[in-house]
Amino acid sequence: MATGSRIGIAPACLALGLARATYYRRLRPKAEADGEKSARRQPRALAAEERQQVLDVLNETRFVDKAPPQVHAILLDENKWLCSLRTMYRILAANGQVRERRDQLRHPEYKKPELMATRPNQVWTWDITKLLGPAKWTYFYLYVILDIFSRYVVGWTLANRECSSIAHALIDETCRRHAIAPDQLTLHADRGASMTSKPVAFLLADLAVTKSHSRPHVSDDNPFSEAQFKTLKYRPDFPARFGSEAHARAHCRDFFPWYNHEHRHAGIGYFTPHDVHYGLAEAKRSARAAIIEAAYRAHPERFPHGLPALPPLPHAVWINKPKDVSGAAGAEPAVQRAPQSAQAGDADASKLLVLAAPSGNSVIELAQ
Repeated sequence: MATGSRIGIAPACLALGLARATYYRRLRPKAEADGEKSARRQPRALAAEERQQVLDVLNETRFVDKAPPQVHAILLDENKWLCSLRTMYRILAANGQVRERRDQLRHPEYKKPELMATRPNQVWTWDITKLLGPAKWTYFYLYVILDIFSRYVVGWTLANRECSSIAHALIDETCRRHAIAPDQLTLHADRGASMTSKPVAFLLADLAVTKSHSRPHVSDDNPFSEAQFKTLKYRPDFPARFGSEAHARAHCRDFFPWYNHEHRHAGIGYFTPHDVHYGLAEAKRSARAAIIEAAYRAHPERFPHGLPALPPLPHAVWINKPKDVSGAAGAEPAVQRAPQSAQAGDADASKLLVLAAPSGNSVIELAQ
């Protein structure tokens, strides 16, 4: 190669592994390029005075209730041309005047419910589900109140209609039998007619029970009640239809004692809701741990990953746990203490039927 010969840009970029576009772009400083671009102006654009003239015309009193296409047509009929229709919209948008002019219903932004329970009888949730009746379009309505910490069904009733008075009676009786003190309980529900009714709201105010509601059209703000209904309806013995109200009531009388006292729930360490609600789970967990440890010590070679760990008991149960909260940090420590449930007492048999559960505790059912 002769001395002083030059290599072309393309071969040099190829040898360096550099794109030619990058080379040419770096020849011109970025600040200079941005400055030229920002200073560039569309030559067909209206001047500032012309844009203000268009805005003044659009804001005239005679055009106060007319859309830009109508204004544009009226000006043409008057032999006037200010700008194109699209430019009118651009000028209005630049001045914040493009919106619906009529009065529109503004829905409030509902706050996401964030509820935490660290012990039984702190947060209850309730809901109503339909059970198919003997014929098409016939239903029975099952009302269920659930403790979210223990998943224990504290009260339920069955009726042939959805009614706020039935909900009122169920909540009142359930709070009384579980000896709910003022300002102790939060009762969460969706926004159904019975849940938001005045009789229920007045009752909760009288009992000093804090009420909480799901957001409209949000399906997962009441997850514990929905999960409990799924357990009910996915049982093998759940019928496609109930032949009568007595049939539906008999099925529920079998299901709820099973659910509270026999069903091992995954969310509470595979203990029954009764064990967690009445403070028996810790002792049973220790007994399970002792059995596992004895098996491990007898044959450690059968446990390649070491001593198996049992699922933890709940310490803080949330509805819509905030993202900035980890575990039970900042929460009151969970205390496994048995709530003081009131005795059955002398209830009016025509209005109330108390079903004795296997352990002697009560499941409340309001008879219609």
